[in-house]
Amino acid sequence: MTTGTSLNRLKALSLMSAMVGLSVALGACSETTGSVATRPASVPDDYRLRHPIAVQEANRSIVLFVGHARGGLSFTQRDDVAGLARAWVAEGTGAIVVDVPVNTPNARAAESAYREARAVLEAGGVPGNGIKLHRYTPDDPRTLATVRLTYSRMTAVAGPCGVWPEDLGPSIKDPSYMDNKPYYNFGCAYQRNMAAMVANPSDLVQPRAETPAYEARRAEGFEKYRTGTNTATAYPEADKAKLSDTGK
Repeated sequence: MTTGTSLNRLKALSLMSAMVGLSVALGACSETTGSVATRPASVPDDYRLRHPIAVQEANRSIVLFVGHARGGLSFTQRDDVAGLARAWVAEGTGAIVVDVPVNTPNARAAESAYREARAVLEAGGVPGNGIKLHRYTPDDPRTLATVRLTYSRMTAVAGPCGVWPEDLGPSIKDPSYMDNKPYYNFGCAYQRNMAAMVANPSDLVQPRAETPAYEARRAEGFEKYRTGTNTATAYPEADKAKLSDTGK
């Protein structure tokens, strides 16, 4: 009886050990799978990937303030419209839309300003079919209605900046602090300023085509090389920038 009871106990213990081992193995598999599935996306260490510069279309506009007792444009306003025309020729991707107010005290003066602005735009190289008139009624009659000229162009943008998802100092919520990784907002201001300063946004994507070579200067250099003459350019006035040897 005692021997049979001991054997039963051994069998029970073996079965329990096998079940515990199987549960541990299954638990380890489920834990590994769960950790991979719920792992948050890592933040790139490179600021160029964390705050990329995007090229997109945006509007550029100027506003002309027109009083009710004066028609046409002032000298400064004509310069502004002429500058807009030059910029449109270089970077415009759509028509220039001119918003002209109606049913306002300065509606007649605004109409006169629009006609003069249209003439300045056409003189600056904007075709007539590239100027679109849009009349509008201001929501607040107490506000001075203005004439606005708007066109679309390609621009580079980055950001937004000033996002601080984690503390800069040690924090239990940011275990990557000990890895000495850059904080999230690092490099954002640089990327945003670079996008604002670039003259041609396409330069951020691809290089420009090479300009034709100056054949006259190239032919002169080749001729000097063929005859064994020094090909370096001589600058006679270069010595004038040197310090005087007087007193040595």
